Amino acid sequence: MQVIHAADAPRFRLPGVEFTGLAAPSRGSAGLCTWRLTVDAGHGGDAPHTLDRDEIFMVISGTVQLSPDGDKLGPGDAVVVQAGEPIALTNLGDGPAELYVAITAGFTGYLADGTAIQPPWAQ
Repeated sequence: MQVIHAADAPRFRLPGVEFTGLAAPSRGSAGLCTWRLTVDAGHGGDAPHTLDRDEIFMVISGTVQLSPDGDKLGPGDAVVVQAGEPIALTNLGDGPAELYVAITAGFTGYLADGTAIQPPWAQ
């Protein structure tokens, strides 16, 4: 058993979002990655990206959309984004939104221009 204390979890910042790494291969989980995602108020409008695996988003606080025409999601809501489906996260609220995210380990993300990435919070 490997414990990841919140105070010790690695944090990764991109414009408008912070990823707090929880489960990942480097933190004892060979098959599953999870992280807490904090989205700044007003964040949105990024070019969509896709993943090669299904990804699950679970909203803890705030109101978000995962695509411009997608459902508005609030606390307690969850959504499964199937592999290949575009994701463009927007925080619709006045304060930060928090979500937990889960995906199988070893996934590859693809930016809008087709660039393949393996995010550091999932390694």
